[in-house]
Amino acid sequence: MRSRYAAYAVDDLDYVFRTWHPRTRPADPKPQPGTTWTGLEIVDVVAGGPDDDSGIVEFRAHFTTPSGVDVLHERSTFERRAGRWFYLTAV
Repeated sequence: MRSRYAAYAVDDLDYVFRTWHPRTRPADPKPQPGTTWTGLEIVDVVAGGPDDDSGIVEFRAHFTTPSGVDVLHERSTFERRAGRWFYLTAV
């Protein structure tokens, strides 16, 4: 989760695409011009340890846009494939 947030923060959409599960990822993640990511707060983590094949991360991603300050609050599911974690979907 932290690496995906960092990728959004530096506009590395290639990394975002490569860490998105093939079943659910869009053909081309869209850039968000004018968005500045200002902080990530992990609220809860369920599973996702070394012996797990799935996990859930609840987070708040803080950002600013020309319209003002806002926050994205999401509970995301992740799945491990071939030893790597992939974002699957929001719950």
